[in-house]
Amino acid sequence: MSGDLVAGTPAGAGTGARAGIGDGARQASPAPYFPRRGNAGYVVEHYELTLDYRVGSNRLSGVAVVTVWATSALSSLVFDFADLRVDRVILQDGRRLRFEHRKEKLKVVLPAAVAAGEQVVVEVVYRGAPRPTSSRYGGLGWEQLADGVLVASQPTGAPSWFPCNDRPDDKATYRIQVTTASQYRVVANGRLAGVAHSGSSSTWTFVQDVPMATYLATVQIGHYQRAELPGTAGGVPLAVVAPARRMAAATEALAAQDAMMALFGRLFGPYPFNAYTVVVTEDRLEIPVEAQGVSMFGSNHMEGDGEGDGERLIPHELAHQWFGNSLTLGDWRDIWLHEGFACYAEWLWSEGSGGRSAAEHARMWHGRLARLPQDLLLADPGAADLFDDRVYKRGALTLHALRVTLGDELFFGVLREWTARFRHSTVSTAEFVELVSSVAGRDMSEFFDGWLYVGALPALPR
Repeated sequence: MSGDLVAGTPAGAGTGARAGIGDGARQASPAPYFPRRGNAGYVVEHYELTLDYRVGSNRLSGVAVVTVWATSALSSLVFDFADLRVDRVILQDGRRLRFEHRKEKLKVVLPAAVAAGEQVVVEVVYRGAPRPTSSRYGGLGWEQLADGVLVASQPTGAPSWFPCNDRPDDKATYRIQVTTASQYRVVANGRLAGVAHSGSSSTWTFVQDVPMATYLATVQIGHYQRAELPGTAGGVPLAVVAPARRMAAATEALAAQDAMMALFGRLFGPYPFNAYTVVVTEDRLEIPVEAQGVSMFGSNHMEGDGEGDGERLIPHELAHQWFGNSLTLGDWRDIWLHEGFACYAEWLWSEGSGGRSAAEHARMWHGRLARLPQDLLLADPGAADLFDDRVYKRGALTLHALRVTLGDELFFGVLREWTARFRHSTVSTAEFVELVSSVAGRDMSEFFDGWLYVGALPALPR
């Protein structure tokens, strides 16, 4: 990822089930790529966000009720929170708490120390004009569109709109309630629990019961209509939300999405969420971005003149629902577990839909990467190269090389076991290598060493 999402604008826990409280799970230091993000000493169970937003003036009033469990003795809680003004912080029993808010950290002083295993619920009341947080990749998080809002936070933009523990291994459930003018439609993660109309305003409530990383939380606001897409592969409802004048083009561009869902369901295992929604903005976006259960595309990505590149981008974002959203890296150095898998899904869709085979894509991209600098370690690319195209393509090449080495039956068995064993949890490269070795019945470390930990590009196996 690089630059702002809106084209033409300036840059502005363990694995498996939730880890046991008090067992030290997920207490490693914050990922070194982003040392100012994430906080130790607790895990978040639930975020309840109540937002009132005025589109024209870009004014947000918010209340965040955050339920945490201490994993060590705590006298204070520290959240990641950017530029919005904090009015007050309240403990669950109604007591106001002292706090300090500076340098994108909100430190809340508890009235008494809490022990590991104890629950704490705090309410943060805040307001202001939200804007993207700055990063080496451009502005991230809450971003104004020409007439609406797009929230895309990967990797560190979530604090632009709510106080949180902004580390990908601390997944939590959410309830997101947004009140805004009634002419706008709101989309957020999870199921729509209700819409209440009052005068000129409407309140939209969404419930996300499946644990979610902070960077995947999203709110979309715009002059949108909603349409169901044909087909429900495996019973998964598919929808598109778009401006009225963009709906026909979006529906046409997404016509094959049901077939993609069916193919990926066979190859990767069952779709991990209850539904999938594509939001198409009126604005032209530099890149599409995924959130949990939702993907966001610009109007330019739906164009049929080749500029939209939908044959590649649409399956890529859909695949992230398995690889990135259900299975989420615990450390940003493992980004290939998201982008390499989603890129390989593009090749699998091309192959499965009668286009160029995955082997042809692999040969083409191997030739291109061989002509580029050989200084990237796929399993630790560094923060500067986190979204370098070599991560995407070399990740996909690693998977294709693994497929050729194992054969299709074992390879796709590995992918299905991977998504099933770590469904809705946190993953690492080491766990993937261990699983592959287990399924293959032999030590695969040497294979992965060459692809993941050596800069020189290995030859493709035949």
